[in-house]
Amino acid sequence: MARRGAQTNPHNRFFAQRYEETDDARMPWDIDEEEHKKRTKFIEVFPKSILSENDSPDLGFRYGINPYQGCEHGCVYCYARNSHEYWGFSAGTEFEENILYKPHAAQLLKETFRKTGYQPDHIMFSGNTDCYQPAERKFGITRQLLEVFLEHRHPVGIITKNALILRDLDLLKELHALNLLRVTLSITTLREDVRRAMEPRTSSVKQRLLALETLVAAGIPVNVNMAPIILGINSDEIPALVKAAGERGAYSVSYIMVRLNGQIASIFEDWVRKTFPERADKVLNQIRDTHGGKLNESEWGSRMSGKGHYADQVADLFRIARKRFITAQAPEPMSFELFRRDPGQLSLF
Repeated sequence: MARRGAQTNPHNRFFAQRYEETDDARMPWDIDEEEHKKRTKFIEVFPKSILSENDSPDLGFRYGINPYQGCEHGCVYCYARNSHEYWGFSAGTEFEENILYKPHAAQLLKETFRKTGYQPDHIMFSGNTDCYQPAERKFGITRQLLEVFLEHRHPVGIITKNALILRDLDLLKELHALNLLRVTLSITTLREDVRRAMEPRTSSVKQRLLALETLVAAGIPVNVNMAPIILGINSDEIPALVKAAGERGAYSVSYIMVRLNGQIASIFEDWVRKTFPERADKVLNQIRDTHGGKLNESEWGSRMSGKGHYADQVADLFRIARKRFITAQAPEPMSFELFRRDPGQLSLF
């Protein structure tokens, strides 16, 4: 049985009616022991465009590209869970069990790049859900998209917590050789038990550290993102994690403070009370302390870094750890001058 991150399945707020099943509504012979061994459902979708634009000053990119909606990784804190409600699913277990995939994503990207008015801009894989989640092994859409980026000489960024990125090392090397690539590996904890509880279907800690070593050995600069920081669960690991990243050649380590927007608050609270009952109240109260007394914060400028005493402590700890353990040189800005609107035509000259 594949373990899931969310332990509950909250009602979709866009639906007026809800279905609830009580124990006395079923006869003993109706209970199927296999019903919880649900296989992930893959649903084909056909969007009109593949790029999603954002105007948030907190993010370092203008466009996100998401081959998949929903994510089997099952990270209990994931902000993307809320977006699954727009597709008619819940932000809880249905986010992990119903994966929408975009088989024509590469063709849509080609059409975008070939539009007369298009100008190259920052595009980031995994602006919402992880582009190297388990579904990528089956569909290979991320690799197809990387081939389009390379063909058109367009810069691209990747954020992932899956070592499957190493499958595409050949393409990543070519993109990097043209200064068209930025990679961020998300490493939230060094403790495998915490990883399994919090991010049940992500790559193991060992695999992610190996992915970092392998990418750096191939000459590819890597930033490590400790996201999110959850006070009382992984915040004590900051120095050790920054050290581990620095020893393996990461040129920087960034972080994001957890914020529990929308349905994530109830999903996370249910999870933390079941997983860490002895410290659940402390964890929740410290999250509130970093977001003005709430579990969520939407204010630009502070929503990802938090504010207050605990947030200041985290910022100071990261500053000291980076100064001590990060020695690799940061890469030059990516190149936008190599972009080719029509690679086939230009190759004739």
